[in-house]
Amino acid sequence: MTQIQVLLFDVGGILIELGGIDHWKKLSSQTDSAEMWRRWLECQVVKDFESGRSTPDTFARDMVDKYELSVSSDHFIDKFAQWPIGFYDGAEALVADVRPDIKAGCFSNTNDIHWAMPCNQGVHTLFDLHFLSFKMGHVKPDESAFQYVVDALACEPEAIFFVDDNIINVDAARACGFDAHVAKGPVETRQVLNAHGLLK
Repeated sequence: MTQIQVLLFDVGGILIELGGIDHWKKLSSQTDSAEMWRRWLECQVVKDFESGRSTPDTFARDMVDKYELSVSSDHFIDKFAQWPIGFYDGAEALVADVRPDIKAGCFSNTNDIHWAMPCNQGVHTLFDLHFLSFKMGHVKPDESAFQYVVDALACEPEAIFFVDDNIINVDAARACGFDAHVAKGPVETRQVLNAHGLLK
């Protein structure tokens, strides 16, 4: 069994609470959360923005057009900017409790709007390793995103333990050889990490 060398956290839904999801579901006439996230992760407009290939203005305009939204692009981007709310209770303590012999980092689909939010700047200070889609040029669940991480870390994918709140990303990580697990929020994530002996 390969020894875990690196522990990577998704950010939204694991460490940072996301708001605005219900607003987006209503706006885009979607009712099922799992289906909403599948469509979001597979949407080329989202991929272009969160891989750093389009601007906020282009993203907002294209999302309004694609989903035939009944709001302006300015309204859409204003609401989108409010998605990150802040750290979940216990999130920072969870990261601090990772075993010192394991490198910890974040691996997140994000963008320059959300990453500039104060709460995400707090995430930045928690880790030495930051794998951010808009800086990498690759987004989860694309295989290229996981390969980028493996290449950057110069280790076997089996040595990377990854926690994400979305099963689509976890399945993709497992397909690439990561030891990947689904959890939502710090409480579930702590249980997963404790079960695998990754905390002090």
